[in-house]
Amino acid sequence: MKLLHIDSSILGSHSKSCQLTAAIVAKLKQAHPRIEIVYRDLAATPPPHMTLASLPVDHPSSAFAGPLDDVAQRVRDESKRILDEFMVADIVVLGVPMYNWSIPTQLKAWIDIIVVPGKTFRYGPQGPERGLVGNKRVIVAITRGVFYARTAAISAEHAETYMRTVLSFLGVNHPEFVVAEGVTTGEENKARALAGALAGVQKLEL
Repeated sequence: MKLLHIDSSILGSHSKSCQLTAAIVAKLKQAHPRIEIVYRDLAATPPPHMTLASLPVDHPSSAFAGPLDDVAQRVRDESKRILDEFMVADIVVLGVPMYNWSIPTQLKAWIDIIVVPGKTFRYGPQGPERGLVGNKRVIVAITRGVFYARTAAISAEHAETYMRTVLSFLGVNHPEFVVAEGVTTGEENKARALAGALAGVQKLEL
């Protein structure tokens, strides 16, 4: 069994989303001691933002970039590695802090690499069809600075909603979400949010 662990917070050791993904991975590893884990910190080593040259070779549009020099080829090779890591993973654990109402740009770049026609989804006569990666288990740890759920601010929440849209598009029918919100609204709220989210981690099925 292979697990892909992705963090995207810029806060490093101060990150609450990283704390949650670490707890998720530790729980899975305890249940499956021989699980193979690949880790990527997208903030520490950002993936390339989308250009024709940076698209993985599996993407049909990559051919439009023409011949690549050595530097560009290394960038494309890295995109290919990112896509391959995702494709072979049985479980994907994603840390998603919400920045400015959406996801980190580094995570968006990673998503742009793995959304590949003919590989993770396909086109049909009516346009994009059901995705091709529905056999993966995907667990997403979301952190939000203030409160959105069940408030008037919910329409401004574009992190969890975006991730649900992407994962559904790729064919992941039952993504699992662990959410901590209000983590910048005072120490008491932060502690309560993290305790609730960590309790949610312990309820995840193995």
